[in-house]
Amino acid sequence: MSEVWNPHDRLFKEIWSDREAAADFLGRYFPEGVRRLVELDTLEICKDSFVTGELREYFSDLLYRVSMNGRDSYLYLLLEHKSWAPRTIALQLLGYIKGIWDLHLKQVGLPLPPVIPFVLYHGRAGWNVSESMSGLLGDVDSELQMYIPDFRYQLIDLSSFEDEEIKGHVLIKVGLLLLKHVFRQDYREKIPEVLKLMRELIEKKTGMQYIEAVLRYIFHTVEGMGVDDLKPIVEENLSEEKGGWIMTLAEKVRNEGIEQGIQQGLLEGIVALIEMKFGESGLKLLPELRKITNADRLREIKDAIRVVLDVKEVEKMLYH
Repeated sequence: MSEVWNPHDRLFKEIWSDREAAADFLGRYFPEGVRRLVELDTLEICKDSFVTGELREYFSDLLYRVSMNGRDSYLYLLLEHKSWAPRTIALQLLGYIKGIWDLHLKQVGLPLPPVIPFVLYHGRAGWNVSESMSGLLGDVDSELQMYIPDFRYQLIDLSSFEDEEIKGHVLIKVGLLLLKHVFRQDYREKIPEVLKLMRELIEKKTGMQYIEAVLRYIFHTVEGMGVDDLKPIVEENLSEEKGGWIMTLAEKVRNEGIEQGIQQGLLEGIVALIEMKFGESGLKLLPELRKITNADRLREIKDAIRVVLDVKEVEKMLYH
């Protein structure tokens, strides 16, 4: 998925690539024993990504290098931006950890560094899959357990947090609140609260960069949110002076959408709609949807998805 049409990925990369914000976030979710070992003031953001192919539609990742007890180590953060918990996430993480080790072997050599994986989940339903690799194997005889690779990942499940429990760096609070509510019915109602949080960024050197990232995310993820809707909300909750600037940003976002292609934008809107309404069963239709290049046909399908109650009705539209 292109950067423009994957708003979750774009927001995630923008906020969690801020070193100060990332260190604050990661430091809050270590087990106490691990927290004592991690020297967060040594945190460096790596440019490497290990999510490839079609998985980029559903996952985003960032890799951080950090010293733990004087030893070079890595923290790997995976954002899961489907609306449900994938059952084989531990196996997927194992592949990414291997990729990190392969890169380390090529660049540095042995010994291999510790890698602590984090999963940030913002689906509507609670996380209900195993948080360890061994959990995917079911019951295994004790004599065989020594042969089975195992690890745990650190889960941050936003569905289990009350809004008041989301604390820390202002960028992290803003990012987590947006991600938590984006699949929920109260999302539009949360926008003023998020913008109020961002007031303290207005005068900072890079503040407008992050404000633009957040407003861009809102434009792309709030159904039917146009510039005329957002402008008064910004003026009341963020800054009256920035109301006119919203017009410029809105035009910029529109132009980017045109450059990426009308069909691409329609398709990604359909994907988001199907995911929210039908979950994993709806996403099985993606290969067939990608074959459609007619914009009018895509609009027809998108309008129909808003009103149908069963994913089978969407299937009929595609295959008949």
